[in-house]
Amino acid sequence: MPDDISTDCVIEDDRWETLGLEALAERAVAAALTWHGIGGEVVVMGCDDGRIASLNADFRGKPRATNVLSWPSVEHLPHEPGATPDLPDEEELGDIAIAYDTCLAEAAAQGKPVADHVTHLLVHATLHLLGYDHMNDADAETMEAAERSILARLNIPDPYQEKV
Repeated sequence: MPDDISTDCVIEDDRWETLGLEALAERAVAAALTWHGIGGEVVVMGCDDGRIASLNADFRGKPRATNVLSWPSVEHLPHEPGATPDLPDEEELGDIAIAYDTCLAEAAAQGKPVADHVTHLLVHATLHLLGYDHMNDADAETMEAAERSILARLNIPDPYQEKV
């Protein structure tokens, strides 16, 4: 049984209220942490494309909107390609920002329910807080396998499965 799981949701764009970001964030973060058997605190900020583009420029040098960003509370140790990272031993795991406009556009383009897409992105970002990455093929496969397993527990279809 994992320790306490806490998700603090900060809404900067009121459209997230209508979509129910707080409940989606609590569900996604809890699923990712429970799957790993740990607890922790995560802050999720729901914003618009302008705000996330500014954050992306400031922190990654990429002055454009993106769907989700994450900031782990700790610097993760390197691991062998494809290996599951060592989980942080911290209560505060980090922060996530998610962009309303980009998420809606991606969900529509992919023919997915918005709630499923947002949940997937929040699981993905939570895994980044835990030390997962997708900088090489082996790490991407490990991260995607974790996402698939966590999302399956939430009855969300595999986001990487090609539609025929």
